[in-house]
Amino acid sequence: MAIAGIFLLLYIALKSARSAALVMINLPLALIGGVVMVFLSGGTISIASLVGFVTLFGIATRNGIMLISHYSHLMTEEGVGFRDAIVQGSMERLSPILMTALVTGVVLIPLALGAGEPGKEIQQPMVVVILGGIVTSTFLNMIVIPALYLKYGRTGAREPVHDYLPDRNLVVTAE
Repeated sequence: MAIAGIFLLLYIALKSARSAALVMINLPLALIGGVVMVFLSGGTISIASLVGFVTLFGIATRNGIMLISHYSHLMTEEGVGFRDAIVQGSMERLSPILMTALVTGVVLIPLALGAGEPGKEIQQPMVVVILGGIVTSTFLNMIVIPALYLKYGRTGAREPVHDYLPDRNLVVTAE
């Protein structure tokens, strides 16, 4: 039920079911790293690690929204072509996504290394899930989402029509 609610909110925000589905693809990408880190750290799923998964899903969803909405912005507002919007949008969003992941990782590393210390029994499982998921989600988000958007995002994209005049000047017309 919660996933359907999230999908509905994404559909309302992005105005496209395909774009919302492409953002939701990020959730399994984040899950991969979180599950691997739970397994490597002892294999126990606790309430704290579940809270880590919820936090991780929020971060992964935000990264997907940043990419998809920027692609749409480039096509509708700046008149960039579909393929060029994906390349340009991915390059322009690479830095903010990497900086967010890097800062989050640097802040959480001391908490992850504090395993076994008194008072960190709840923090450590949550932090391990978030760290593992951020690594896979960030890396795969910048590879998988642009590729899937290139393949499946065209019908959800609103791209202006370009007419080329004989003197090679570009004229953008409304559809």
